Amino acid sequence: MATFQFLHAADIHLDSPLRGLSGQEGSAAERIRGATREAFEQLVTLALAEEVAFVVVAGDLYDGDWRDYRTGLFFAAQMGRLNEAGIPVFLLHGNHDAESQITRRLSLPANVRVFGARAPDTFVLDELGVALHGRSFRHRDTRENLVPGYPDPVDCDLNIGVLHTGLGGMGGHENYAPCALEDLLARGYDYWALGHVHQFQVLHEHPFVVFPGNLQGRHIRETGPKGAVLVTVTDGRLSDLAAVPVDVVRWSRVPVQMDADTEVAGAVSRIRAALEQAVERESDGRLLACRVELRGRSARHGQLVAAEDHLLAEARSIAAGLGVDAAWVERVVVATRPGAGSADQPVRGDALGELQRMLQEAHAAPELLERLGEDPGQMLQRLPHAVRAGIEGDSILGVALGGDQRALIAAVLPHLLARLTAEID
Repeated sequence: MATFQFLHAADIHLDSPLRGLSGQEGSAAERIRGATREAFEQLVTLALAEEVAFVVVAGDLYDGDWRDYRTGLFFAAQMGRLNEAGIPVFLLHGNHDAESQITRRLSLPANVRVFGARAPDTFVLDELGVALHGRSFRHRDTRENLVPGYPDPVDCDLNIGVLHTGLGGMGGHENYAPCALEDLLARGYDYWALGHVHQFQVLHEHPFVVFPGNLQGRHIRETGPKGAVLVTVTDGRLSDLAAVPVDVVRWSRVPVQMDADTEVAGAVSRIRAALEQAVERESDGRLLACRVELRGRSARHGQLVAAEDHLLAEARSIAAGLGVDAAWVERVVVATRPGAGSADQPVRGDALGELQRMLQEAHAAPELLERLGEDPGQMLQRLPHAVRAGIEGDSILGVALGGDQRALIAAVLPHLLARLTAEID
């Protein structure tokens, strides 16, 4: 029985700047800064340990144009490790590392074969009975369905399609190289090695259509295990598929439930217990990068909001005390709601009171900013006339026209709250 394995990875984003590290020092912060490189080293080590037949990288090896040549030199060195072991690598460029995005170039070891951007390329491994078909992005903003241009299957045991695609905008990702699942199935390939969606997903079996997810989570929206897919082929047929984590930093949201009367000291104790539990259950021996989220109704809501900076310092101290590179706290979010009888509770039950409550909580809900897709100028125009009164100065209108949603919210919120308070009083 002839058996071999190959690795399918994507969205490596080498040297991508990770968020939330501004001004942070210490070994945990440095570990996070170098996480994309270390995860890629882990991938190469896995390929060598498993003695895989080849490696497929389905786009976004790089996060964008190199700041200098060090990114390219690092990649070449890792390819040299695989070249020495006789392991070929089939590399496709996606939207972040499209042909037009990367201005610096370095010669790569002979084992690296890059899919062209003008037309699909086919690479055949006769000794394995495998053919790989793929086309790199020529431009970042590729809105063409590339699948119809892929060649028909060749006379091999296994035909693999390699593609970087939004596949209809899955998971909120930009819909580059749009196509439908039916387009992929119609090509007649045995396996589609996809990239672009940062979550591991098997969309179809026989033939397999697979997103491996990204190699290393880079911010709080990329939680949980990250890695590559190890595929086993037996007698020319796919016999097994397994997601293999290679991440070195794992992102996690850590919920902390507050009771109605939990004070700041009590919140610190609950944060300690929640972080200890998260490290034990979720880290799998990796550095756990956490966002601590205080939840529930609390009569102490206002106190907790005022103590947010103190709670962050306490949480980071607790994380440091759990051991070297056990946990790191990105931020503490006070997402509690005013409890019954709290001075923070809106005194109106109408839409204006509800808007006041939402605005009071907006600072504790960064996901709100992440979801905003509306043009800031339009957002400003949608405000009720009574609320807009007095806030349409040149500075705010300039912010709106400039397109900075965060700056707009920061500029408008104080005026909104003042207006609402006046209306409620």
